[in-house]
Amino acid sequence: MTSDITAMFWDTDPLYTAPNASELEADLARGAAEAKVFREDFQGKVASLDVAALLEALRCYEALTELIVKPQLYAHLLFAADAENDEHKKLSQRTAEYGNLMGRELLFFDLEIMAIPDGRFAEMIADGRLAGYRHYLESVRKFKPHTLTEREEQLLKLKNLTGADAFTRLFDELSASFRYRMELDGEEQEFTGEELLGLLHHPDAAVRERAFSTFLRRHEEEGIALGAIFNTVALDHGQELELRSYRHPMEPTNLGNEIPEEVVNRLMDVSEANYGLARDYFRLKARLLGLPKLKNTDVYAPVGETDRRFTYEEAQNLVLEAYGAFQPRFRDICAAFFTERRIDVLPRPGKSGGAFCMGMTPSLSPYVLLNFTGNLRDVATLAHELGHGLHFVLAQKQTMLNYHAPLPLAETASVFGEMLLTRFLLERESDPQVKIALLCAKIEDIIATTFRQNVLTRFEERMHKERKEGLLTSSRLCDLWWEENGKLYGDAVDMIEPYRWGWSYISHFIHARFYCYSYTFAELLVLSLYRKYLEDGEAFIPTYVGILESGGAQSPADTVRPAGIDLADPHFWQKGYDFLAELIEELKGLVGEK
Repeated sequence: MTSDITAMFWDTDPLYTAPNASELEADLARGAAEAKVFREDFQGKVASLDVAALLEALRCYEALTELIVKPQLYAHLLFAADAENDEHKKLSQRTAEYGNLMGRELLFFDLEIMAIPDGRFAEMIADGRLAGYRHYLESVRKFKPHTLTEREEQLLKLKNLTGADAFTRLFDELSASFRYRMELDGEEQEFTGEELLGLLHHPDAAVRERAFSTFLRRHEEEGIALGAIFNTVALDHGQELELRSYRHPMEPTNLGNEIPEEVVNRLMDVSEANYGLARDYFRLKARLLGLPKLKNTDVYAPVGETDRRFTYEEAQNLVLEAYGAFQPRFRDICAAFFTERRIDVLPRPGKSGGAFCMGMTPSLSPYVLLNFTGNLRDVATLAHELGHGLHFVLAQKQTMLNYHAPLPLAETASVFGEMLLTRFLLERESDPQVKIALLCAKIEDIIATTFRQNVLTRFEERMHKERKEGLLTSSRLCDLWWEENGKLYGDAVDMIEPYRWGWSYISHFIHARFYCYSYTFAELLVLSLYRKYLEDGEAFIPTYVGILESGGAQSPADTVRPAGIDLADPHFWQKGYDFLAELIEELKGLVGEK
């Protein structure tokens, strides 16, 4: 794909030159020492600090947080790139334990912010000197009704190392260790999981089904371990809900996301009410592929330009051009990921599956992990992850406590970037068949990012509720998964039998409770933002840049309000699905069907 193979691997030397680098050891030691000093300086005093002193404490806390997190982020990058390397494993575990220890050391700070009397807090937060930290301070205090004593909180953190965190690590290592063998092009070959999933875009239906079946059957072989991991994570969450007096499994996530429960419920209800749009598209695609009915292995089958492959250089150029056409500054920011080698590109044994962009700190550049196999979906994934990277870079004007965007907005720039790429490709193409293929890919992406993520959220919700009543067998998890997916596919798509194990490889279920509805939220939000861009043209760009630059300095509702978006509007989510309906009608026009 490229003459310079080193360009396909990220360069982590700007962080540390090696897992045993003296600079890393020095940072670990300095972080521990400064955490101890911070605790000595402020423990037992936060609730009585005046505004100036609290401001000083917040700034010290931010600097300390940046120092402590850097070794952990470096270790995570190494582990994601090669989870089978013993040095990476050791450093990952060491920094996880270090982070846990530092978290326990600094736990008092948030607890004492919660302990400030309401009247006094209201007076302090009204002082302009704390304006930059108002949202952070208010966010901390929201969890006051669900927070335990410092000793209890410390014990929970300590036990996490041998509890839920240990099972999360087991899931990652087990998944990274999987090897797959399958016949392709007349010979048996070895594949990574990402390479097999990439074959869901293969033009041959038999190859698609064989690849996905091989992938899923390998997970079924580890059904005992995977079932135990999912049960333990769900049990741990249920016990914490009880300890903290939460009413339902999603409440902690909703509270952290600053999204009212009724808004989340409306989002999911509206999504389910629009499942019919997906089924209409699936029936249309079956006709485009000349099939009587789709299997779920056909959902991402190529249409039109079936053999189109992209080199990594082609993907890079297309994505940079798409961002540049919207805003030249965006192109420059994204280009730096390539020139500074902050992207790890190719799938390989031991490497984490999927793709991600890791936002670091306001002073450290973000990194991107891909598993690029050369199909159109991989080009869109590059645009998606660079959207995250763009978001992280623009938010670097914020300080550490305001750096990371709230979860519901974390996918905004990534999904918007995919939309920019799709429209860029559509506008430069004159071949109707290519346009059909591009539009199908975009519609499938919206379906995957809204309806499928809603299915995942409903499955996760049922898993946690049923685990409260007792152990969930792997067979029962398979049943829950089959039922929720069946609600989306209906009579339009047949699911292959191995897909009963589709739940077992979704890492979001293990890493972050109820993350998946953020994708649905972001996609529908972006469709509204993009529609506004089409209406307002270049006048929209400063508003959009402001949304990305705000990072986590405001609530989601306050962040998007300048764009004229009201998240409380009961009709807001339907507008996004109306846009999807328009895209499907546009596709029907291209294929001559009304």
